[in-house]
Amino acid sequence: MKADISTFEDIQVLVNTFYDKVRKDDLIGGIFAGVITDWEPHLQKMYRFWQSILLGENTYNGRPFPPHAQMRLQQQHFDRWLKLWHETLDDKFSGPVADEAKMRAKNIANIFVSKISYFTQSNP
Repeated sequence: MKADISTFEDIQVLVNTFYDKVRKDDLIGGIFAGVITDWEPHLQKMYRFWQSILLGENTYNGRPFPPHAQMRLQQQHFDRWLKLWHETLDDKFSGPVADEAKMRAKNIANIFVSKISYFTQSNP
């Protein structure tokens, strides 16, 4: 049986495994490669982001939406992001925190899609 997410090391495994998949993905890999030239700072930021959300440790200080606002991402990109996120969670973890990670990611994707759509329509 797989363990649930409970430590910072679990967050690192989740984030590293997920972004390994993202980087190889034919739909969204190129998008990330086009904006992230140095992966280490991005991964460190993602560790802190998910550590704050899932473990309740307030280590993240930032605004996640602005970097995505100008990328003109579409629903299909977020659908793939969620698919890879869910696959990673299902492969590595099981439990209420892993379920929370799925729900939080879905909420983030929905909010980002809505905001990007609004900004795209307002600024064609």
